[in-house]
Amino acid sequence: MAGKKKQIELRKEEGAVRMFLRGRPITMYMPTDMMETYNFKEKGTLPPEKLKLDWVYGYRGRDCRSNLYLLPTGEIVYFVAAVVVLYNVDEQLQRHYLGHNDDVKCLAVHPDRITIATGQVTGHGRDGEAHVRVWDSVTLHTLHVIGAGDFERGVCCVAFSKSDGGAHLLAVDEANEHILSVWEWQKGEKGHKITETKAANEPVLAAEFHPTEKNLIVTCGKSHICFWTLEDNKLSKKQGVFEKHDKPKYVLCLAFAENGDAITGDSNGNIFVWGKGTNRISCSMVGPHDGGIFSVCVMKDGTLVSGGGKDRKLIAWDRNYQQTGAESEIAEVTGPVRTITQGKGDDVFVGTTRNAILRGRVGEPFEPTVEAHTDELWGLAAHPNQHLFLTCAYDRRVFLWNADTHTPVWSKILEDPAQSAEFHPNGTVVAIGLQSGRWLVLDTSSKDLVTVHTDGNEQHDCVRYSPDGNFLAVGSHDNIIYLYSVTEEGRKYSRVGKLTGHSSFVTHLDWSSDNQYIRSNSGDYEILFWSAAMCRQVPAAASLRDVEWATATCTLNFQVFGMWPEGSDGTDINGAACSKSGKLLANADDFGKVNLFKYPCCQSRSPSHSYPGHSSHVTTVDFLHDDSTLLSTGGKDNSIFQWKVVA
Repeated sequence: MAGKKKQIELRKEEGAVRMFLRGRPITMYMPTDMMETYNFKEKGTLPPEKLKLDWVYGYRGRDCRSNLYLLPTGEIVYFVAAVVVLYNVDEQLQRHYLGHNDDVKCLAVHPDRITIATGQVTGHGRDGEAHVRVWDSVTLHTLHVIGAGDFERGVCCVAFSKSDGGAHLLAVDEANEHILSVWEWQKGEKGHKITETKAANEPVLAAEFHPTEKNLIVTCGKSHICFWTLEDNKLSKKQGVFEKHDKPKYVLCLAFAENGDAITGDSNGNIFVWGKGTNRISCSMVGPHDGGIFSVCVMKDGTLVSGGGKDRKLIAWDRNYQQTGAESEIAEVTGPVRTITQGKGDDVFVGTTRNAILRGRVGEPFEPTVEAHTDELWGLAAHPNQHLFLTCAYDRRVFLWNADTHTPVWSKILEDPAQSAEFHPNGTVVAIGLQSGRWLVLDTSSKDLVTVHTDGNEQHDCVRYSPDGNFLAVGSHDNIIYLYSVTEEGRKYSRVGKLTGHSSFVTHLDWSSDNQYIRSNSGDYEILFWSAAMCRQVPAAASLRDVEWATATCTLNFQVFGMWPEGSDGTDINGAACSKSGKLLANADDFGKVNLFKYPCCQSRSPSHSYPGHSSHVTTVDFLHDDSTLLSTGGKDNSIFQWKVVA
């Protein structure tokens, strides 16, 4: 296009490449031994290694309902980010359905208990329309893609019909009109929509086909419960009548008794039973829970289990809706009940609003089988010599994970939201940058606080130890890098200086292998270099062209510029990491993808293996110490993915 600057240009006489991000020129100097031979136009090559998704840490309970079921395979099925997880808890094995390209919001299991439907939000790229995917839980093959182009914002409820063998599928659009549509999902690749109508003026939280009444659908949500009859491909509705009972602000959940009664839990803490085939209450249990009832589940033996939000209680009821006396309370750290489903025998699985999945029996304690963060997640650090890694997030929680067992070694709640993390090279302590201007150091084995320091009052976006462990650099949102000397095996810290010169917040830091220099990137796409001994900027960047760097977390430097896609605006890549072997480069992008390149990656638009699964922005990546595994964190999806590096 005339007048448009090239995004990247070669400046051979300087031995440099100049790249433009948002019109800003960024000059990057190549090593001396490449200046004669470097061919700017040469095509980069793909790395021989690939990634395979090995484990997903996380569950989306904070804002999604009815998204946890036990399959005949013994696996529980649930979702987080754009991945549907099939997890055999007893055998500690996970499989993953990877057909979606953005946040999954709802899930339904067909009466055959093999076929599954999952609905997603409007996502990235050409195929980013909201839709429902129907797939086989044994083979993980996609059978049908329903409604692409029909849903405006995202699918918040999906359900199969029960009484006709599951021939129909309903879906509710999350958009303002809350459109309820019914599909013959097996007709053609894209299914056939037989009808649609506006479901309600307010959000719809649950929608189900009646288990025995062929043409009946029940929906509920904010200030409503509706009973729909499907006749001649048209939907007609009757509003539920609350009569002498206070109309709740929200009807939060829905289930069906063996005899066909509909059972609802609401925001007033009441359970109402709606007589089969009517829109009236036939039985009420007033106030068994303090606060809203987020889930009701009818067990195979006819027992009803209700789960409370505010009180975190599970209460069991018999067929006559009398309390059996069995009751459990969920631990506060794992959060209120979001959804309940029957496990094997008397076991119950509970998904919580704090993104945990618990297993137990009503009347007994519940143990977590899945734990996760509940707020935006940026902090990730791999242990220097063990299969351990640490994550920390805006939810103030820190987890030390065992990458082999996929379980937390420990977790801890901090006083402030956490932004960044890095292990000392000896692995015995870990530094964590907080959002308050404070940073602290924890003992890796005991999780005890070793020390805490304050630098400024803004978040610390990166913390990085020198390779010998004698220094710690703390990169802050106040444009300053704070430099500390480290003694006593990482247990004593003394500030030696402040590195000032950036005109925007510091985003990434790397140390040179000889512990002499630091390079840093900032929010306005600068690359600056510093002498650690002098605590001063090195203005002649070209003089450091042959320095060897211990890490490659800076997203702007000559060795990695080829990973930037054409037309990037500078915010497209959030993090990068080089494998310890120096052969692979991984990055975390803004489009839900983890990308794997050959390192160094210094050809314009180098090719990569690209892996979706996260939704929204991927924030950080890091390799385990032996390069066997890559870890990635999703920002708003609160999840951690563990990828096997396969030759």
